[in-house]
Formats: sequence, structure tokens, C-alpha cells
Amino acid sequence: MQLIQQNPDIHAYLASSEAIDHWHPLVQETADALWTATSDAYSYAAAAFEFVRDTIPHSADSGDPRVSWRASDVLNTRNGICYAKSHALVALLRAQGTPAGLCYQLLADDDGSNPAVHGLVALRLPGAERWSRVDPRGNKPGVDARFSLDREQLAFPVRPELGERDYPELYADPHPAALRALQESADRPELWRNLPTSL
Repeated sequence: MQLIQQNPDIHAYLASSEAIDHWHPLVQETADALWTATSDAYSYAAAAFEFVRDTIPHSADSGDPRVSWRASDVLNTRNGICYAKSHALVALLRAQGTPAGLCYQLLADDDGSNPAVHGLVALRLPGAERWSRVDPRGNKPGVDARFSLDREQLAFPVRPELGERDYPELYADPHPAALRALQESADRPELWRNLPTSL
């Protein structure tokens, strides 16, 4: 999919913010440990993706009621929904100099009901001509997201016939609707009620 940078300045996709707090010591420590075990930007990005996908359970899968939204909190609590896990992966990528941003899909139940916005990550490795989307949500039966820059393998391919869609915008900071849902929810049941149904 061709993504449209919300901010034309590539440096915006390397910046630190309240949610993408990649200068936090825990983010830096995690990034340094992952970098030490890899040999280049590609293998680091793949390792960071797999770390977030596999070692931080999606709270809907684990049943964890806590809501995290800062990248450092996601790494500390090892908990988060798709938005929060995406914040963590973007922070880890930016911590080692890889431009990364946030993008979104609109997904629904199998009958088209209960639409909700789902969060993803896009990254641009050195020398790459385009952004590549990856989904660190976490795998489970029926979900098999992989790190691939050539051919997307996301957790949920969209089904246009059910009203699902890919949003083409690439955000340097979390979309306000997604961030507000995280920040204003005391627990995951409340978060489920606050999830945006469109962008």
C-alpha cells in the first residue's frame, strides 16, 4: 500500500514524544540489547518487531485489564493493545535511527458489525524507496503477522465488502482519537467502549 506522510519531513518520524518516548532509559536499554544481538538495520528492525509481537501480549489475548500507552510503559508492563504495542515498536525503531510511524486500518466483525480502528507500524530502512507496514499486534490461532518488507503479512487483511479499509495516512505521532481512547480509559473494558470507530 502507498502511504502518505502526514508530515513531509522525514525527521518527524525519528522524533521523541510523550507516547513515543524513545529517550526513556528502558526503551534505550531494550534497543541497545536488541542491537547488540543483530548485525544491521534490517535484522535489528526484524528483531524489534518480533520482540514486541512475541514478548508483549496483546491485552485482549492475555486478559490483562491494564491500559498502557507510553512506549516505556508498554515495555515495563509487558502489556498493551495494538495502538500501545505500535508505540513501543516505533520507539524501538527510532531509538536506533530507523524512521517509523503509525498507520491504521478500519476492521469489523465477520458480519460487518462493530467497526473499530486497528493500529499498525510503518518503517523505512536505509536505502528503501518506500514505507513498509508491519503489524506487531501478536499472533494467535488465525493470526499470523510476519516481518516482511517485500510482501505484507499483516494480522488482518482488510475486507472491503464488510466496510473495512486501510487508511493511507502515515502519522509521526499517534492519531488523536487512538491516543485519547488509551489515555481516557481506566481499564480495558472501558477502553473497548472508547475505541474509535473511524478516523
